[in-house]
Amino acid sequence: MTEQSNLAAARACYGAYVSKDRAAIEALIAEDFHFTSPRDNRIDRQTYFERCWPGGQDIEAFDFIHLAPAGDRVFVTYEARMRGGRRFRNTEVLRLRDGHIVEVEVYFGWSLPHAAPDGGFIDGQA
Repeated sequence: MTEQSNLAAARACYGAYVSKDRAAIEALIAEDFHFTSPRDNRIDRQTYFERCWPGGQDIEAFDFIHLAPAGDRVFVTYEARMRGGRRFRNTEVLRLRDGHIVEVEVYFGWSLPHAAPDGGFIDGQA
């Protein structure tokens, strides 16, 4: 697959969360899929759908900050907008094979607006 088709698959994955189209995302995620985040260590496809899909029901939109293909990977930084106005920023690395997402690594960002003042920090947190 080309980097452009990988970008299209990545966009479609996030679009499925916005449209609440489980069939669309199931078609994009490979049977041997694994997901890793600060809270999940290489969980499989079934566990991903049990744990992660329900949490996406409040997502209204993804605003892509960075969307960069690199061979079989797509690096994505986004700002998610939730019902009720909450926003947050994450970075994810998607690995694709033959148009299917086989692995996702999530690096949690921060809530928006940022809790620390511009040029500052929050005491007691590393």
